[in-house]
Amino acid sequence: MANTYSISDLAGEFDVTTRTIRFYEEKGLLNPRREGTRRIYSPADRTKLRLILRGKRLGLSLDQSAEIILMYGSPGSNRKQLEKLIATFQEKRVELQRQKADLNDMLRELAQAEDKCRLALAECLNGEDVI
Repeated sequence: MANTYSISDLAGEFDVTTRTIRFYEEKGLLNPRREGTRRIYSPADRTKLRLILRGKRLGLSLDQSAEIILMYGSPGSNRKQLEKLIATFQEKRVELQRQKADLNDMLRELAQAEDKCRLALAECLNGEDVI
């Protein structure tokens, strides 16, 4: 069969461990055929792995990626998959913006605390013992 991949081929191409690929297989996201003990992955499996890893880089959970991936290759247009992707990306963007605001607040508070500590240290160095 043309265009098939071994587990080592995919691990090397995507810079992941074979254990990672087997994990995705156990989750039902990849379905290689078997030749004895060898796993033979199809181009569709390769695409699914690429999508899983892209979802991971974008901060999607495995469940979110799985839901989208399981739509992959379904008959008809890919409209549902694209709509789901857009909705998932929007949710992730809102979550990241909230986290960014929280981080900005924390950075501001750290800077204020550091400023107070520096001021207290300067006063200590000037002979004033401030608690």
